[in-house]
Amino acid sequence: MNGMNPTSRATARQRHIAHLHLHASLTEDRYADIIELVSGITPHVQPVPPDAVQLDLTSALRYFDLSPYDVVQLAKIRLKALYDIDSSAGLANNRMLAAMAADASAPGDTTWIRDGQAAAWLGPRPVTALPGIGRATADTLNGYGLHTIGQVADIPAATLQRLLGAGSARLLAERARGRDPRPVTPTAPAAYLTADLVLDRDCLDPAQHHRAVLGLADRIGQRLRAERQVAGRVTLTVRYADRSSTTRSRTSTEPTNHSPALATTALGLLTALGLQRARVRAFALRADDLLPAGGAYRQLSLDPGDTRARATEAAADRARRRFGAEAVRPATLATASTRRTSTHQ
Repeated sequence: MNGMNPTSRATARQRHIAHLHLHASLTEDRYADIIELVSGITPHVQPVPPDAVQLDLTSALRYFDLSPYDVVQLAKIRLKALYDIDSSAGLANNRMLAAMAADASAPGDTTWIRDGQAAAWLGPRPVTALPGIGRATADTLNGYGLHTIGQVADIPAATLQRLLGAGSARLLAERARGRDPRPVTPTAPAAYLTADLVLDRDCLDPAQHHRAVLGLADRIGQRLRAERQVAGRVTLTVRYADRSSTTRSRTSTEPTNHSPALATTALGLLTALGLQRARVRAFALRADDLLPAGGAYRQLSLDPGDTRARATEAAADRARRRFGAEAVRPATLATASTRRTSTHQ
């Protein structure tokens, strides 16, 4: 049906949290851009200022049909391609382990603590590697011969309580066993959606430029309809091989989430740029001035073709929700080669 094998489906049911350390000095605006970018992988993104971010990948695995490790690499590739930022990452089934794994990763590397491996991975590490363990607590534990996380995990709870008190002992015991129930908590929804596309190589072909922008408009439309929103303005950014970029915006005649209408606006912006033989590396399409779809006006159309197109679009959305994002694609995109794409908020 959707092409996922039993192993992939089992993986998708597990919890997968990624923690990315960004090896760069980031301004507030650039950090916001990073949050926007990784939100194209999953909407479940929690900022960890000033130079880290956590992602709950669980719901994204079905969409991308990739392993958790490969989804993390996708995020790292985008950071490098679009912002020239190197990153290291940790991947685990909870936020604490993911952050610790990222701390243990060299720049550019990813450490994956798989289910069932937490005890062996944590065991030999010093107790100070656990978050929230200060020098005073570490000195107390060390005074009783408890130097490693594994030693703390092995002692009886009553003994730990006598050393630290009930509340601190309970929290430390949970962390020493690699447990952390905290969810990834996204910030308040942004007032825009963005889809981006990084090409495999610099592209001179206007036809490929056209297909790229058309595909981004289709993805934006899908996301708007899923979020029950409409957009009043569309912005196209083109990044070139020399790392320069051009941005153009256009306000729609009426707020919309209809993919053909978004595509018309986006392609109009592309045509207005007059790229001709420009060496393009990436595209980004942004929809803002968002409104709830139920509260936005739409001009009535007497064209039965428009009604049929919207009905077909709704049916395609239902098919995608059931069988995956690639179950239905516009015919003009069916022969396009695969590129690295994302959609985010």
